[in-house]
Amino acid sequence: MKIKRQKHAKKNMGFYKYNFGFREPFQVLLDGTFCQAALRNKIQIREQLPGYLAGATQLCTTRCVLKELESLGKELYGAKLIAQRFQARHCSHFKDPVSGSACLLSMIEGGNPHHYFIATQDEALATKVKKKAGVPLLFIIQNTMVLDKPSAKSLASVQAMQKNQLIPEHQKLSIVQLKEEQGLVKASEAKKRKRKRTGGPNPLSCLKKKKKTQETPQPSAAKKKRNRKHKKQKLEAIAGTMQSGPQNVET
Repeated sequence: MKIKRQKHAKKNMGFYKYNFGFREPFQVLLDGTFCQAALRNKIQIREQLPGYLAGATQLCTTRCVLKELESLGKELYGAKLIAQRFQARHCSHFKDPVSGSACLLSMIEGGNPHHYFIATQDEALATKVKKKAGVPLLFIIQNTMVLDKPSAKSLASVQAMQKNQLIPEHQKLSIVQLKEEQGLVKASEAKKRKRKRTGGPNPLSCLKKKKKTQETPQPSAAKKKRNRKHKKQKLEAIAGTMQSGPQNVET
């Protein structure tokens, strides 16, 4: 049972750390009913609570709680001695003290900015605490301190925060329409097409390129003229020998 309670406490602590920013040292506000229950069940709050929450803790109360315990007389004298060992946090009721439950509720107003835990056995106070988001609740059951699971108010608050971080579908459509009207969609598409590079052919399927045959250099004009003159002289010489041959035969 002890291992199971610690697993539940670890899970619940993770919820408050991740969603509401709770950090060590954890500040726990205790009232007289919680101190009286700890005394009756022989629970050492200062020694056992840090181990249960898996972190350093600061145990504190308010002046209104101490005044209330003093007014109740000898029946809660032991609880008053326990509460006096804790830090007394300043509240707004210095001149006109109020009940302990009313004072603790005032300490978590405005979204519990100081990240207080509330430790109480007062069922009426616990019901009011559950109606506020982000306030962990501690109580004692069967000689054991228990961290209550996140309230419905806390769960709803987390869901609302998550929805605000996401853009609804109808808003996405309206954003696209506005972009089209302003011509931003076409510009972005043009940029995408410009960035896209056409892939070349597969190098494995390409044949090796044939080497170009070296072209014979063309003779210059002067060389062509000399060749024609030499060819003409050769033809004239051949023609002359053909004419001289028959004349020698007649003589």
